[in-house]
Amino acid sequence: MGLRRGAWRQRRKQRHRFSLNSSRRFAKRASPGSRHFGSRSASREEALEELRGSERIIHAGDVGDPSILEKLATIAPVTAVRGNIDKGELGRKLPKSEWVEIEGVSIYVLHIREELDVSPKAAGIGVVIYGHSHKPEQQMKDGVLYFNPGSAGPRRFKLPVTVGRLAVEGGTVRGEIMELSVE
Repeated sequence: MGLRRGAWRQRRKQRHRFSLNSSRRFAKRASPGSRHFGSRSASREEALEELRGSERIIHAGDVGDPSILEKLATIAPVTAVRGNIDKGELGRKLPKSEWVEIEGVSIYVLHIREELDVSPKAAGIGVVIYGHSHKPEQQMKDGVLYFNPGSAGPRRFKLPVTVGRLAVEGGTVRGEIMELSVE
């Protein structure tokens, strides 16, 4: 599912678009969140539609059901990390963190931001993608984009149901969080 830093190279294009998810059971664009992207919500058609056309899907943990990753992989290659609900065989298969590089931009993926075990600025990381809180947010700090796509899974804590998208163009990264229209 995930690849070590430098092991994966996207074919060179001027613009790379990918989705995220950090969901327990669904998948998010560029990065689903905890129970955001990649959990029970993998059946949420609105989120799957948002993911279509992505060049890569990044799941920031809380996958819950391995079939979610299989469903996401029919849309685009998937990089996923282990979340706090990923137990048993799935938990053993998924790494705690992962590196992805696109057009020279290093992206570090983990589930819980507070468990970040590297200095992103010192390591040359341009983006840190995380999940866990289900709260969509993006913040630039010391030249690093910290990005939580929120959750495309079941609504929790009165938070919006969202997916995130990152666009990498000419070594520059732009994040976008899209709220899904769901009941």
